[in-house]
Order: sequence, then C-alpha cells, then structure tokens
Amino acid sequence: MNNNGVNGREDEISRKRRHTSDEVTAFRDLEEDEENELLSLSLSFRPSRGRKVSSPGNSHSQQPSMTTSLPSPPRPPMSQSSVQQSSMSSIMQNLLRKPQPQLPLQPSPSHPICSIPPFVTESVPTLAPRQSTRTRRNPTQAPGEGKSDTIPAPYPWSTNQRATVHNLEYLLSKRILTISGEVQCKRCEKQYEMEYDLRERFDAVATFLLEKKSTMHERAPSVWMNPVLPSCRFCEQENSAKPVISKKREINWLFLLLGQTIGCCTLDQLKYFCKHTRNHRTGAKDRILYLAYLTLCKQLVPTGPFNR
Repeated sequence: MNNNGVNGREDEISRKRRHTSDEVTAFRDLEEDEENELLSLSLSFRPSRGRKVSSPGNSHSQQPSMTTSLPSPPRPPMSQSSVQQSSMSSIMQNLLRKPQPQLPLQPSPSHPICSIPPFVTESVPTLAPRQSTRTRRNPTQAPGEGKSDTIPAPYPWSTNQRATVHNLEYLLSKRILTISGEVQCKRCEKQYEMEYDLRERFDAVATFLLEKKSTMHERAPSVWMNPVLPSCRFCEQENSAKPVISKKREINWLFLLLGQTIGCCTLDQLKYFCKHTRNHRTGAKDRILYLAYLTLCKQLVPTGPFNR
C-alpha cells in the first residue's frame, strides 16, 4: 500500500516536469521565431554593402573589381499578422487606385449613322405688327372748316384768340379795374348789367383754388358745380341772377370766373373752352369745369402756381 502511494506521487511529479519542460521548449521556440522575424526585417531594410578591391592599374594589365556581400539568411515563414498586413495594404492600393476615364465610343466614318444629313431648322418669317389705319381724334384740333383761328375780341379784357383773356398785368396797365357782364333774373326775368372788382374778386378765387387744390383731385367742388347766384336787383330774389350766355365765341369767361359761375355753362360749352385752350375735353363735367378754372387763373397770372 505504501509502495503504491509512493509510486503514484513519483509519477505525478514526473508528469508535471514533462509538462513544464514542454512549455519552456514552446516558449523558446516562440522567442526564436520572433528573433528570426526581426532579423529578416532588419536585413531587408539594410542596404547591401560591398567592398571594391582593385589593384593599382598600369598600362599593360588591369584586374577586374570584386564585390563581396554577405549572404542573406533564409527567409523565415510569415506570421499570420504579417499576412494580414500585406493583404490590407493590397486592398488599400486597389481602393486608392483611380479608375481611368473611359472615352465615349465613336463610330467609324464608314458607319451608316454618319451618312445621315444634319437636321436644319428653317427660319419662320416673323410677321410685322398690323398697323391700325384709324387715326385718333386730337382733342386740341384747330377750328373746323370755314372758321378762323382768330376772332374779333368780344370784350376789352379778351384777346383775339378764342376762350382767352389778357393777363392781369396787362389789364391793370390799361386801367381795366372792373369787369362787367349781363345777368337775368330767373323770377322776374329782367336783364341787367353787373360789375365785379377785378383784383378783389380774383384774389378770392385764387385763394380758394390754392387752398382746396390738394383735396379737389382735379374735380370741381360742389360750390362750383352748383354756384350760388346773386340776388336780383329788382325783385330782390336770392340766388336768381343768372349770367346770360349766348354764343360760344361771345362767352364772357372772365366775368364768369370772378363770379365763380362757370358752372352755369353746359358741358358742350365747357368742351369748347377746353378745345381752344389745349386741354383734354373728354370726361365728366366736374373734371372739365376744374380745368376751366385752373386755365383762366393761369391766363391771368402765367407765372403763378396754377399748373396741374
């Protein structure tokens, strides 16, 4: 019994020794492999050295040069890590390699497609815009056939041009200080003459026009469209003395301006005024009436602020 126990223990000890020796041998083999790999890498990067041996040359003979080099040791087997590195480097080279551009295919001159004539676009002639033969009516046309541009001045304050009066400076220089005109009562129908002070009445009209011009919007206000008439001298009826208007060429425009009764004219009479004063004569009555007031003030004071 004791011998068997001793023998078993000795067997176990010998087995451990063999195992230990095997591990030491494997470790040494691994170290030798690593040393061989390092040696091969160092030799692969070391440039080969050679010594050139030559004898002094002469004119008769010359020995060839000899180069001595160390023999390269045998290449150790590549480890798994080095194989992986080489494979990775080849993959990276393939990825970084630029593909060569492919040129488009060009058919040869004998190919049937080259015999097709090029497509030529025909130019379409452009049509000139059609010109209308209709002529627009000129609102400032001259008087009709058989009528002259000038007429005898119907009043001392009028010129020989239709619907035109002298300027204020001329009238004052000629001592024309009052403007007279004919009126007729709508109640008793009596007709008589009225007078207006030129300077006083014109100042009132010009002041009203300049103060209200921005709010008129080129339309006559209601006080001009429906003017308040003077009272009759005979029957004393209020708002009854209406100006007498006969022929267009004999309309007393300055008298109507000072009395602010141009609104008593018809639309046709206002168009006559605009026609001969180079104004646009189409539109509503309030627009044409506004132009009449503005134009007459401009005739009296050409340098005044009476522009449109």
